[in-house]
Amino acid sequence: MRIGIYGGTFNPPHLGHLTAAKAVFELLKLDQLLLIPAGIPPHKPLPEGSASAEQRLEMTRLTGEQMNLGDRVQTLNLELEREGKSYTSDTLAAIRQRYPEAELWLLMGTDMFLTIQDWHQPEKIFDLAGVVAFGRSGEDTESAFSRQCHRLYQAYPNARIHTLTIPGVIDVSSTELRDRLARGEGAHLLPPAVYGYILRHGLYGVQADLKHLTFPQLRAVAMSHLKYKRVPHVLATEQEAIRLAERYGEDVTKARVAALLHDTTKKLDMEEQMALCRKYGIELDELEQKALKLLHAKTGAAIARDVYGVDDDIYTAIFWHTTGHARMTRLEKIIYLADYIEATRDFPGVEELRRVCYEEGLDAGMVLGLSMTVEEMKARGNPVHSATLAALADLKGTREN
Repeated sequence: MRIGIYGGTFNPPHLGHLTAAKAVFELLKLDQLLLIPAGIPPHKPLPEGSASAEQRLEMTRLTGEQMNLGDRVQTLNLELEREGKSYTSDTLAAIRQRYPEAELWLLMGTDMFLTIQDWHQPEKIFDLAGVVAFGRSGEDTESAFSRQCHRLYQAYPNARIHTLTIPGVIDVSSTELRDRLARGEGAHLLPPAVYGYILRHGLYGVQADLKHLTFPQLRAVAMSHLKYKRVPHVLATEQEAIRLAERYGEDVTKARVAALLHDTTKKLDMEEQMALCRKYGIELDELEQKALKLLHAKTGAAIARDVYGVDDDIYTAIFWHTTGHARMTRLEKIIYLADYIEATRDFPGVEELRRVCYEEGLDAGMVLGLSMTVEEMKARGNPVHSATLAALADLKGTREN
């Protein structure tokens, strides 16, 4: 197994980190990439106003997810848990214990590579791992890499070194980026989910009113709540909600907000969901107390109202988007159906459901969608929520009159 190890303060992690790491992953054909935020940097202390260790860990995890490499990328809190300064030699020794047979490669940018001989126990670093240095393509970088390689091979004859110049890699220092963020700039230099996380927590002097976000900000915030694999679904739901709202004369802005926030708590486990239910006084029936899948609509609606200040129309559209209920509003139907038929959905009958939604109307689409849900749940031997049955009965009655 070939493992890449990429450490740093990640204060914050940015697109330069992401694009470089992914390029190295592909060029070296790595099997695994470990992202490791530093606990106490050995060279210089974290500046005032830095994110906490836990926040840097979460932002690094979000960055790793956005590489879209699945479980081949892991974010470790190895250095955050270890007392004292975060020496790379100690980290490599710990990883060697975990993976005694693996081929280890330490990833680093230009500045780190040009000073590695001054690090704590550099000979141990070269003994435990190969070094991969990357920088922007250009004559100056390649010349500096060549001179440094010559010096390092003389000092450490057994060293394994790869140097890569990567065209188009984003070259920005974290210091410069923090300054830009404090001035209301630099969002384009961050993975969207990381920018959303910074907005949510007010990091680096960023001051955003979470109850009055622009759509680009709200989209980033929504992404920061999601597992990466769910991002395409949520963004596609937003687009489907826009189309349905325009088709049936609903408030497009409300439809977009509801669509972006509808899966805000989807990734939470049962314990976390139940904690939110207790916090917001959400009453659960017997089925909901056992069915994790049903809870995110209710807790997500509560977060949308409490944190992001949505109105009652948006709140109920999120609250009922999983089960539906009798006498649904037009916005509620739009969000239910947008979630069901958005462009990334691929299941038997989805094309017919899309056709019905646009050609026969929202109620016809709801009847078909709810009926498909009931049939699927029964086929799996799962109970159907009473609100779903009530919604179906209500709409059938409405269409028959």
